[in-house]
Amino acid sequence: MLYDAYEVQRSWLAGASRMASMSAGWLNNPANPLSYGSMGPIVAASLDVFAHASASRGKPEFGLAETKVGKKAVDVHEEVVLRKPFGQLKHFRKAGVEDQPKLLIVAPMSGHYATLLRGTVERMLPRHDVFITDWRDAKRVPLSDGSFDLDDYIDYLIDFLEAIGPNAHVLAVCQPAVPAFAAVALMNADKRPSRPKSLTMMGGPIDTRKAPTAVNVLATQRPHAWFQRNVIASVPMIYAGAGRKVYPGFLQLAGFMTMNLGNHLVSHWEMFKHLVEGDDESADATRHFYDEYLAVCDMAAEYYLQTVDVVFQRHLLPKGELMHRGRFVDPKAIRDTALLAIEGERDDISGIGQTRAALDIAAKLQESKKQYFLAKGVGHYGIFNGRKWREQIAPVVEKFIAANA
Repeated sequence: MLYDAYEVQRSWLAGASRMASMSAGWLNNPANPLSYGSMGPIVAASLDVFAHASASRGKPEFGLAETKVGKKAVDVHEEVVLRKPFGQLKHFRKAGVEDQPKLLIVAPMSGHYATLLRGTVERMLPRHDVFITDWRDAKRVPLSDGSFDLDDYIDYLIDFLEAIGPNAHVLAVCQPAVPAFAAVALMNADKRPSRPKSLTMMGGPIDTRKAPTAVNVLATQRPHAWFQRNVIASVPMIYAGAGRKVYPGFLQLAGFMTMNLGNHLVSHWEMFKHLVEGDDESADATRHFYDEYLAVCDMAAEYYLQTVDVVFQRHLLPKGELMHRGRFVDPKAIRDTALLAIEGERDDISGIGQTRAALDIAAKLQESKKQYFLAKGVGHYGIFNGRKWREQIAPVVEKFIAANA
């Protein structure tokens, strides 16, 4: 019922959004006398903001057609290396460029598409052969393709690294720090030739008992059954995954928006003022951010519920009790893969110390292969996107990769 009600509302808002957009365009038309009055720009700006906020959104594109290698402009081509039911391994191939360090960026499966890391990919492209986990919207995966849980996530990462081959490096952003760490531990234990040379974890919930945030408190204050009853819904019949149990992306987005509601309201107020003043460039910057932020996808219920249980409620990885398909995941097995933990000083999703815990539980790894970096004045989103990511954090990642190549 919840998902069906949302779809009815979305359909209604899509029509209202289109009407508002057309009305704003009409009011802004130089041929319209109302556009020259004092109220015309104000009403048009109001309609424009509403139209943008209520518009339906699909999967965004990376749109990275070119990069610079040294001083030379190079074409970039997106290729799918390995396709699986719940995600694919995407490669950003650079024409004529070879012998760069191979880097797998593990995008979070947390309600947004992998394109949320467009800025991460763009910054790493010039000096690395970049791959990314391009997760699929669960509501579009037919029931015949089976289920997807945390064990499957770990298997996917191992399969992706096998497809990339030896001497790769891994960059896990936020939530995938846990499955990436587990995959690396299993590959080290098995001495697989494709085990990565390094693993960088940024703002990841390795041990959420340390400096718990509002997200962590929410997960521990309610029993596991509460999440099953209140946040899991069935995909409506209009989608290919009809009947699949999912954690809807719109619920995830509502949670994130509520956490920082004041900031989002201020952003849209500023956008409104820019439109009234005719400052389209500043208004477009806000539009571009929310085009990505408001584009959400669903997660398979099995994966979401298992993550809540294993990562946020029972803390099995830092306690040394995590199992993968009946096999113990031993953090001490990591002896060959160098580890870098990066945290943001103002991160309100993963508190300070949660990611750094990975360095402590990898007790058998040489200290020379461990590194920690605290990004001053950086929030969760700023760890992997924006100016501070490009100028302060990315150089640390690049040096770490080069040092462990």
